[in-house]
Parts: sequence; structure tokens; C-alpha cells
Amino acid sequence: MSNKITISILLTSDIHGNILPINYGNNDKSNVGLAQLSTIIQQQKSSDRNHIVLIDNGDIIQGTPLTYFYARVCNIGINPMISVMNYMGFDAAVLGNHEFNYGQAVLQKSIKDSKFPWLSANILHKETKLPYYGKPYTIKILADNVKVGILGLTTDYIPNWENPNHIKDLSFENVVKAAKKWVPFLRNEEKVDVVIVSYHGGFERDLETGETTEHLTGENQGYQLCQEVEGIDVLLTGHQHRFLTGKVNNVSIIQPGDKGQALGKVQLFLEKQIDKWEIVGKSSELIKVDELTEPDPKVIELTKTFEEKTQAWLDQPIGKIQGDMLINNPLEIRTKDNALIEFINKVQMDIAKVDISNTALFSDQSPGLHSDVTMRDIVSNYIYPNTLKVLKITGKDMKDALERSASYFAPYNGKDIEVNLEFTTPKPQHYNYDMWEGIEYEINISRPFGERIVRLTYKGEPIDFDKEYHVVMNNYRAGGGGDYAMFQNKEVVQDIPLDVSELLANYILERKVIEATVNHNWKVVHD
Repeated sequence: MSNKITISILLTSDIHGNILPINYGNNDKSNVGLAQLSTIIQQQKSSDRNHIVLIDNGDIIQGTPLTYFYARVCNIGINPMISVMNYMGFDAAVLGNHEFNYGQAVLQKSIKDSKFPWLSANILHKETKLPYYGKPYTIKILADNVKVGILGLTTDYIPNWENPNHIKDLSFENVVKAAKKWVPFLRNEEKVDVVIVSYHGGFERDLETGETTEHLTGENQGYQLCQEVEGIDVLLTGHQHRFLTGKVNNVSIIQPGDKGQALGKVQLFLEKQIDKWEIVGKSSELIKVDELTEPDPKVIELTKTFEEKTQAWLDQPIGKIQGDMLINNPLEIRTKDNALIEFINKVQMDIAKVDISNTALFSDQSPGLHSDVTMRDIVSNYIYPNTLKVLKITGKDMKDALERSASYFAPYNGKDIEVNLEFTTPKPQHYNYDMWEGIEYEINISRPFGERIVRLTYKGEPIDFDKEYHVVMNNYRAGGGGDYAMFQNKEVVQDIPLDVSELLANYILERKVIEATVNHNWKVVHD
């Protein structure tokens, strides 16, 4: 037995359903996914398989047409994400917030089919207050009898986003409180040599200065975990899709971005001190996937059947568009009324039987709808498995929500319209800018934040701040997601459980031909 060893902790996080290195919008090559990461992981294991711990930090089973097809169209057999993870030899996975998007049946089957434990110490049964998924932590004993404890934590902000039906039996304990309970337990009762906390959440403060970098809602508490919970050796993080390495209060931290663009690696250098192992050094790095990273052929083989079915489903024609619903300039789309956003809002209003709606252009990669529409067009534009809710809100709530959206634009510099860094850095949050139908409004970006809505009418009359209006929106926004606190705890007039992408497809299938229309009910202006 050696008296000096090195442990390598390998981390994936926020894979979001990406296995193959492709962009499903056009099937072009993209350096993302588990297939390429598997090659890198095998290379890492070849040097010292006996001292490696492989962990996924959450948001794995949702995010691509492949995972949507499995969850919503053809869920026979094992989830392809789980098949690949089983093959790759993960030691543990942590539940992310997007694990709940497809409901408990899909999640529970994924857990059941996994050859590794799923961890979350702070997701509790609402009645018993015990960990709902059974495993708050797991222990891996490595060569040389090194005992490694892995504690799983999940952002407790999930009730602000998720469909209540998907989490109705759950309660979400504060992650710091849970860590203060379980970290000492691992140290004192389980007598582990190393404590790894894998937290599907990120950082709320600058890692060096400690200054706040975002609203302290409790969504991200990584910095607080490092400062307040004694006994953590390594904090693995995610959720924010950042690329981070470093230390906070002598805790090694890492975050490997999203979609499998990089593998996180933390190394711990241990020495034997009489009867126990001591950590004498730490390092962390990100190993990025690039053009030279070959995908693992075994991963491609494991995915082949579902991938072929998914591609056939994506290419199914569902109808035609008369006019232009393509996107050439995403920023321009967000500055004046346009046919694509108007269409999505019209569908939402038709389904909900209300006359006010809001939606977002979720990503700058959204292509719009081609004249011959396929399912690929639908899922490339509406990339989340959102459902719809109709809320009863006041005119004041409506104004506040529009002001929140209006903060998407940076103060006008007299030349170009620019996006506020809050919506682009450290990760793009274009999905938090809403565009409305059924009301008339103008956003003046020359005005200060909070005073930018210069016209707001409904059926030609000024909005009454005290009056209540029924508005249809996606479930993420209805829960207050994206700092839309004015929508939290509002009366839900109607809950529409079908995915919006399915509603859009059905709408086109029924009508066969959709005319692109623009009624110019809103625009962005400046002095």
C-alpha cells in the first residue's frame, strides 16, 4: 500500500440531453454531448482507474429532441441517456431542476434503470421529511482503502419554476441547512477521508471578493456552502452553465459549463498520516472538447435506435407557412412585433381562450419556421417542455412585468440597441425577455430602468392598474421564473398540461396552412 495517492474527481453537469455531437436544428456537427466526453473520460481512466470518481451534477434527462422523443413519444425501453451513463460507469448522479420537467413517471423510471445512485439530501417527502429519493449520499471506497463520501444537493428554488403536479409530494429544504446536517454525519459517523458535495446550483457571489453577483433568492448558494459548512473538501457545481475553477475558503470548486462542452477534473493529493489519509494538495481544471475529440463508437451504438426514430420524427412535415416566420436577426425580433412571436402568442390565446398572452424567443439559435414546417422546426424554436397557465393579474402586475422585460436592453448609447449584460453574462438568458400580444405597448430604452413603458393600452384604453386581467404564459414564467416576482402566488385560472411544442404542432396539423401576420401592437423606441 502506498502512503501517497492522487484522487481524480471527474464531473459532468447540465448535459441537457446531449449525447451525439450535433445541433438538432440542422444536424450540423457541434462539439457537445456524452459521446465525446466518454472518450475523454476513458483517457482519464486509463492512467489510474482505481482512484477515479465520476459524477454527474444534474439536468441530464431533458433538453434535446432525443430526450423529448423518448419522454413524450416513445418511452419503450431504457432512456438513452441512462443507457449511456450506465455504460460510462458513473458513480453517482445528482437530481437537477430539469429532471422534473417530464413528470415523476419518466424520472422514477430513469432512476430505477440506473446502475448508479441518484442523490439529493434536501429533496424530502412532504409528509415524512425523509429524503424522497432514498439516497442523500453515497460512499465509494477506492484502492488503498480511501473512503470518499459524495453528498448530493439540489437547488431548492425548484417550486418557483416547476409544474406543481410534478413535485406535489416533495418539499425542498435549504441546501445550506441540509449540508450542515449531512457533512458532519459523513465525517463523524461514516468516517470518510474525503467529502465531496455535488450541488446542482451555482454561485451567488464573486469567488474572490465575496461581492454579490446576483439577486440573493436562494437559487444559488455555492459561496455560502463554502463559507458556512465546515468539512467540505470539494464543491462540484452547475446549473448556471459557467466554466469555473478555483477555491473558496480552501474548498476546491469547479463548474464545467453545459451540454458536455467540457469535463471538470479536481485532483486531491493525499498522504497517509498514521491511521488516516490527509489531503495535502488540490487542483482543478476543465478539459474542453474540441474538433479532435472523437466520439465514443459504443455511445453512438447505444443511441442508434432512438436517434434514428427521433430523426424520422423530426422530419415529419406538419403544415405550411404562408409568409415569413424565419429569424435572421434575433435582436431585431425583440425590438418590434414579428410574425413568429405573434403566432406563438396566438396559439396560446386560442388554447387558453383568453385575449392576452406573452412568450419569449428562447435562444439566439432559434431558426424560426420554414415554409414547409416539420417537427424539427417546432422543437428548434420551442426548446423547453413548458406547459401553459392562465393567471389572474392586475394592470400593475402587467406594467411591472413589462418593465422587467424592458430591462433586457442596455441604456441607449445614441447609436445601437444593445442587450443588458444581465441577460447575457455569465450565461445567455434571452428567455427572460417576453413579448406580449393582446395589449399595445412601447418600450423607450432612453428612459431609466423601471420607467421604460411609455404606452400601455388594452383595446385602445389605458390599462387600469387596479383591474384584473387573465393572461396566458408558460409555467416557468407563471411561477415567477426569471425574476418575475409579480407573478408568484397569483391565482391560476386555468392549467393546461400539454407541452407548448405539442400544442403548436397540433395547431398547425389541424389548420394545415398558417398565414404569417403582424399587427404591430408593440415596439421598442428611443429618444
